[in-house]
Amino acid sequence: MTNDPSALPIYKVVVAGDGNVGKTSLVRRYCEGKFEQSRITTLGVDFQTKVVKIGEKTIKLSIWDVAGQDRFVSFRDTFYRGAHAAALVYDVTSPATFFNLTHWRDEIQSVVPLVPMVVIGNKVDLFSVVPPDEARGWARSLNMPFLLTSAATGERVNDFFAGLAYLAIQEQQRREEREKAQTPPPSQA
Repeated sequence: MTNDPSALPIYKVVVAGDGNVGKTSLVRRYCEGKFEQSRITTLGVDFQTKVVKIGEKTIKLSIWDVAGQDRFVSFRDTFYRGAHAAALVYDVTSPATFFNLTHWRDEIQSVVPLVPMVVIGNKVDLFSVVPPDEARGWARSLNMPFLLTSAATGERVNDFFAGLAYLAIQEQQRREEREKAQTPPPSQA
């Protein structure tokens, strides 16, 4: 095992959802350990990297925080390319952000059809309007893990990104297996 971070494999994950659901706050809480009450809206995409150890494997997680505003829809697909896993984030105080997760799922799957996804309900430190059982049921119906988090308090944020990293590692292994299965055996002369 190397101690050189530049030698670590890089796994790309995408954090998507409507604007103001707390995507950037979740990423900052995880990568920098801080929370800022007032945030400037992400324009386009923001990304950070973090070295993560999952089991015996150490990787570099490249976290892409995708802007939630519709004015960026025309080029968001370029941000999804190559993703190993994706998070669909909604705000537990805003039912519209939960109902829009179907749109986000479809948009991501149109670019990376088989990418594993997780459903994240953020802002559990506030009064929840979206019933957790409804969100959990929707996620389960799509075979997606579900987790409630709070970027403000840090609740379950590390669990969220550890799970996302785990899904990304599994996806990379599946891609390698598919590639191996498609590679013809060397010809014998």
